[in-house]
Amino acid sequence: MAESFDAVVIGAGPNGLVAANVLADAGWHVLVLEEQPVPGGAVRSDRGVHPDYVSDIFSSFHPLAAASPAVIALELERWGLAWSHAPQVLAHPLADGQCAVLDRDRLRTAKSLESFAAGDGEAYLRLVEVWDRLGPDLLQSLFAPFPPVRSGLALAAKVRAAGGLRLLRMLALPVRRLGEEEFSGQGGPLLLAGCALHADFFPESAVSSGFGWLMAMLGQQFGWPVPVGGAGALTDALVRRLADKGGEVRCSARVRAVQVHDGRATGVETEDGQRIGALRAVLADVPAPALYGGLVGWDDLPPRLRDDMRRFQWDHATFKVDWALSGPIPWTAPEAAGAGTVHLAESVDHLTRFSAQLATGQVPDRPFALLGQMTTSDATRSPAGTESAWAYTHVPHTVRGDAGGSGLTGRWDAGESETMADRVEGEVERLAPGFRDRIRARRVLAPPDLQQLNASLVGGALNGGTAAIHQQAVFRPTPGTGRPETPVTGLYLASASAHPGGGVHGACGANAARAALRSQSPLTRHLLAPGLSGLQRALAAPRKLRGR
Repeated sequence: MAESFDAVVIGAGPNGLVAANVLADAGWHVLVLEEQPVPGGAVRSDRGVHPDYVSDIFSSFHPLAAASPAVIALELERWGLAWSHAPQVLAHPLADGQCAVLDRDRLRTAKSLESFAAGDGEAYLRLVEVWDRLGPDLLQSLFAPFPPVRSGLALAAKVRAAGGLRLLRMLALPVRRLGEEEFSGQGGPLLLAGCALHADFFPESAVSSGFGWLMAMLGQQFGWPVPVGGAGALTDALVRRLADKGGEVRCSARVRAVQVHDGRATGVETEDGQRIGALRAVLADVPAPALYGGLVGWDDLPPRLRDDMRRFQWDHATFKVDWALSGPIPWTAPEAAGAGTVHLAESVDHLTRFSAQLATGQVPDRPFALLGQMTTSDATRSPAGTESAWAYTHVPHTVRGDAGGSGLTGRWDAGESETMADRVEGEVERLAPGFRDRIRARRVLAPPDLQQLNASLVGGALNGGTAAIHQQAVFRPTPGTGRPETPVTGLYLASASAHPGGGVHGACGANAARAALRSQSPLTRHLLAPGLSGLQRALAAPRKLRGR
C-alpha cells in the first residue's frame, strides 16, 4: 500500500520548510521531498573552497528573514539559530578613498553621506522618517497573502498621512531620479541604486526607488544579519524544528509528477516510481515553469497557462566566486573593512552601463558585483586574521556578445568561467590593491553550476522570476489572483515564483500553508477552495478578441 501523509511538500528550500513547519504546527502529518542530497535549497553552506573556511554556496545575508513575520513566528532560536552582524551593514567604496556606509545607527549613516555633500545626511534621515511611519504596516502588507486587506488598509492610511500621492510618486520613481531629486553628492544615490540592483532593478526602472529604499531601510532597522556558522544553520534549525513537530524530510527523492484525479491533487510520484498520497494538500516549492507543464501535465491545466509560461520572465543569471583569503581585503577606503556587504561600482552611470549590457545580451566588461565579507560578519567562518569572502554578479541568460573582448559565449565551460572570475577579481583589485595576493583558494560557480546544485535556480536565476512590476502581485507568476491556489484543487504554489517573490523570508511557503489550512474548513473545502481553483482556471482560459 502506498504511503500517505496529510500534506506532501515538494522541495526543502526555505519556503518549503517554512510551509511544512506551519502545517506541522497545525497537527498535520507532513513529508518534505527534496531532490538534492541535502536540504536547504539556496540556503546552504559547506567547506568546499578550503577545509578551514565555511562558505555560503548561495544566499548569505538575510534581512528579509530577520524581518519576516513567518520566520519570526517559528522562534528558530529555540532550535539553535543565532544571528550575527558585521560592524556595518553595507559599504560602497570609491577609488578615491571615499566610501558611503550604511550603519544600523542612522546618524552614522547620515554622517557618512554628509561627507559627500552638505545636506545629504538630512536628506537620508527624511527617508528614514518615512520608514518609521510606514515600515511595520508595509512589511505586514508585503508578506501577507494577496490582497493584504487588513494591513493594506492600515498602510493606505499611513501613506495618506505621510504625504499621499507625493510619497507614492517617490516610491514609483526610477532610483536614478530619486537620487537626483534628494541628494547632491553621489554617496546616497549609490547606496540606494546598489540596493535596487539586489532585486534586479536597473537605475532607470520604474519603482526601483521603492525597492532600493526598502532594502536600505531593512538594513537600517534590522541589519543584514547572517546565521552563525553558515547559511546552512538556518536550514538546520528549520529541519530540527520540523522533526520535533513530527514532520519528515527525505533527500535524494526527486518528484517527477503530481498526481491529479478529477481536478484535485491526490499525491506525488517520485523518480523511482514510488507513489505517495497527499490526503489534504500538495505544496510545490518549485518554480512556476517547473510545476505548470512539468510536474502537472498540460492536460490537467487551462490552455492559456501554456502561453503564460512561455511569457514567464526569469530574473538575471548569476555568476559567483568564493574565496578563502589569507587576510582581510585591503580596501583603499578603510570604512569598507567593517561592512558585511560591499558594492563594487564607481558611479550610478556605471550601474546603468552594466544594466544596459545585460539588457542587450552582452557579458559586462566592468561587472557590478556584490561582495560578502563573511568572517567580518561572523567570526566562526574562518581562522582568526583570515577572511571567507565571495562576490557575485549577473550575466545574460542568452549571450549575444562579450563587452570585455574575451570572446565569452555563455557556454560557461572551465575556460570561460575562469576568465569571468578573473574579471570579477579585477573589480575588487581596483578598489583593494593587493587583494589577489591574499587568495588561498577560490571556487567559481557559473549559471549552469548553480542550477546543477539547485534545480530551482534555472539558468542561475536566484529569485524565482523577475521582481519587475509586470510580474508582481496579481501578475505573479501569471495574470491571476496573486494567491498560492492553483488551477488544481489542493495544489498550492509555495515557491519564490508566488507572491511576494524572491528572498529568504518564507512568506511564499507560509502563505501556501495557510491557504491549505483554510481549505479544510467545511465552507472552504466544499465551496471556496474549488471556487478559487475555478477562478484560476477561468483567468487562464482562452479569450476571444472582441468582434471575432
